[in-house]
Amino acid sequence: MSKYVVPEAKDALNRFKMEAANEVGVNLKQGYNGDLTSKQAGSIGGQMVKKMIESYENSMK
Repeated sequence: MSKYVVPEAKDALNRFKMEAANEVGVNLKQGYNGDLTSKQAGSIGGQMVKKMIESYENSMK
């Protein structure tokens, strides 16, 4: 991400990304992670989307 709509959210988004990576078994390190495979990066992004949808659905109850 190069730009944030809410710059203050950067740290929270990084924590969210690390949590999602941990849940799918991908070892992320702070800083550069360009050595990840497309499959690993996709699984992190997919987990993040899954959790965001789940959170939204729960807020609708």
